[in-house]
Order: sequence, then structure tokens, then C-alpha cells
Amino acid sequence: MEDLSDYRKSYDKNELIETQIPEDPMALFQKWFYEVDNSSEHETNAMTVSTIGLDGFPKARVVLLKRFNEDGFIFYTNYESEKGKAIAANPHICLSFFWHAHERQVIIKGIAEKVAPNMSDGYFESRPDGSKLGALVSNQSEVIASRTVLEERLHELEAHFEGKEIPRPDFWGGFIVKPVSIEFWQGRPNRLHDRIRYHLQEDYNWKVDRLQP
Repeated sequence: MEDLSDYRKSYDKNELIETQIPEDPMALFQKWFYEVDNSSEHETNAMTVSTIGLDGFPKARVVLLKRFNEDGFIFYTNYESEKGKAIAANPHICLSFFWHAHERQVIIKGIAEKVAPNMSDGYFESRPDGSKLGALVSNQSEVIASRTVLEERLHELEAHFEGKEIPRPDFWGGFIVKPVSIEFWQGRPNRLHDRIRYHLQEDYNWKVDRLQP
């Protein structure tokens, strides 16, 4: 058995203090996001999406955040994929970001719902043709005999849509995750990390709590 008990790192780059944070968690998320994005961090918008599957097991996978605003966090996927079916059955999901260079995490609990079709259309139109065809080719999460089958499908669609507009398929589009809880985690020395949680109240104001590390 591989012993990893000596893998240790001291976290000491930043702090997270209540007197220095905004009332709105989205303002803090925006601040952190662009601080990280303006550094050497790669794919700042990579996030883990965790769902409860139809088999009852939780499952996490990394996807790319494509937009965020005061309403929530938006990503795109195949609605008929394992992820899409899980969200349809149970829209309570979790998003998490880990920005190791800044020793930060953000953990978001929220309710996912489909975005308006015209928003999915707009984003789909902005994608390269290869990505559009990829969305059409793949029956995401389904078993396939070989990669050759996938590539043959792609070549067929490339020929079919040569010189033509590639339409967004109905089974592909966006989800917006509307947060009910956002936790900001800042690494600190001696594992006494700063954890600040914003929790949405019934009056739509945010309650701020410090959590023990």
C-alpha cells in the first residue's frame, strides 16, 4: 500500500476575514475568479459538478463554467447524458472550484434548471464547427463499440454539413445553477483554514457564517 502521510503543504498565501468581504457572495466570487484568472492559473473556469445518479450513487466530473451572473452559474451539456438525466431527476447539485495556486476553494450548493433555448442557441452558435459536430455525433454516456465508430459518424456529419449551418440539437443546452449556499475556503497555516459560508434566507438575503476548519 502506498503511504501518502508525508505529503504535506503549509497554506499561507492569503486570508479571508469577515470585515473584508462583501454582502453579496457573487461579488466575492467575481473578485476571486479574476484574481485567479489574472495569475498563472490554467482554466480558471474548470469546476467539478456533483450529482446524485439514477443508481443512487453520487458522481463528480469536471466541466467548464461558461457564464456567471447574479442569478447563478451556467454550463452546457447533453441533456440526455448521465449527468443530464441525473439533474432532471434531482436538480439539487454541487459545484466546486479548486484554485491550488491561490490555495482557495469555492463550494456551491444550488438548484439546476435549463436555461432558455435562445441562450443555448446563442452559445452553440459561438462554438467552432468541430465542437458543434461533436455535440451532434456523441450519444454522451452511452456505450459504443470503438472510437472508429465515433470517427466514422463525425466524417459523415462533416460531409453532410459542408457549407451549411450546423443547428443546435434539442438534446444539448445549458443549465443554470441557482445557489442556495456558497462557501469560500482559504487555506491557512496549521490547517486552521478560513471557511466563510453564505446561506440564502427566505427573504433572499444572505446570512454569513464562519465555519470551523
